[in-house]
Amino acid sequence: MNLQNLKKIFGDNSCQKLYVKNLSPNDNSKNQVYLGGSFEVLNILPISKIKSEEAGDWNRERFKAEINFSWLNDEGNLFPAPKAQLILYPKYPEVRFSGFLTGCENPPSELMTQRLPDRLLFLSVNNKGGIIGYAASPESEIAKGFRKLNTLEEVGVFSVIDISKNINNKEKLLAELYRIHKLDWINSKRLDKEGTILPCLSPNCGGYTLEAELGITPNGYSEPDYLGWEVKQFGVTNFNRVNSAVITLMTPEPTDGLYKSKGAEYFLNKYGYADKTGREDRINFGGIHKVGIRHETTKLEMELLGFDIESGKIRNTNGRIILTDKKGNEAAAWSFSSLLLHWNRKHNQACYVPSISDTTGNRKYKYGDKVLLGLGTDFQLFLKQLAKGNIYYDPGIKMENISTKPKIKKRSQFRIKYQFLHDLYKESSTMQVKEY
Repeated sequence: MNLQNLKKIFGDNSCQKLYVKNLSPNDNSKNQVYLGGSFEVLNILPISKIKSEEAGDWNRERFKAEINFSWLNDEGNLFPAPKAQLILYPKYPEVRFSGFLTGCENPPSELMTQRLPDRLLFLSVNNKGGIIGYAASPESEIAKGFRKLNTLEEVGVFSVIDISKNINNKEKLLAELYRIHKLDWINSKRLDKEGTILPCLSPNCGGYTLEAELGITPNGYSEPDYLGWEVKQFGVTNFNRVNSAVITLMTPEPTDGLYKSKGAEYFLNKYGYADKTGREDRINFGGIHKVGIRHETTKLEMELLGFDIESGKIRNTNGRIILTDKKGNEAAAWSFSSLLLHWNRKHNQACYVPSISDTTGNRKYKYGDKVLLGLGTDFQLFLKQLAKGNIYYDPGIKMENISTKPKIKKRSQFRIKYQFLHDLYKESSTMQVKEY
């Protein structure tokens, strides 16, 4: 086995990048493998489930994140490691890799149980969100080949080897957006799960129309949309004035509070209000809710528990975003663990595309020639902007036909103005779409 053969085996398993860590003596199954002093590793390693664990007699406060991990052998066979997980310690912060040998039929135990410096750990992600690992000794042909490589990209503790046959996904994305921009007006449409084009009639079809042009079909897992990029459309009236435009970042349902325990109907009856435009038999719940401000209509105040604004760090794994009423009841809440589950990976590479709509006659859209690209995020950056009031909760929840057959529409939205998007990313830039 040499580096070239290893790259081919990873490529045959639908992987595009290799993340390589030079292991220290402490990086072993007993001490866990250190993966960085931030939550940045969640940008590249997808997690399937996360839970918080409070500090006990022997434990430090932490999040435990389940991953779909397998070891690769020299013949190209995969051996699942069902107990593999990421341990997130928010107070440092740091992330460690543990449980990677337990329950695995053929793990690299000889390498991963000892305190040997300069072993290499290769990690990669396939197109289904599975993580594949391979361990190499310091004297192997693989290690010798790796040490000969020059000017590799660095991401956190990893060196990155691109095995995607030199396809520049950013250039391909910008070229596709240029093609779409040149189409001018596009009739409103959407794709179903089979890729069939269907008409789209609702006011929020700008995103569906763009996704249809890019060939993005609805999927049930939290992965980026297109070539590793999360593509988000936002409406404007003028392509040259975008700063005040509002972008919906995510729409998670509450995980706690009366909304969860008693249900949306109870929540609406207790905190909702009659439709302000006079539509009868209807209750709404909406309006901009910011941290530290009690909303005039709903009488609920948003609070941020377990996050230290000064340091910008999570201080409590049971932290959450809550809406409280004047009596201190938690009307609705979102746990940090539920939001962490998809934020980093889904938003790590994001492209924001402006659109203008025409609703006279058949609905149609056209898309701008300048887009914002954001690279490298962290859930703690999201919380920091929430604490500042730049991100806010702006729901659109309603119940119609109250007296006959109640019908509830749920939409919990966390939104931000375009001008603050840059603060969510370590790198961001406005790019002109063009042919490559």
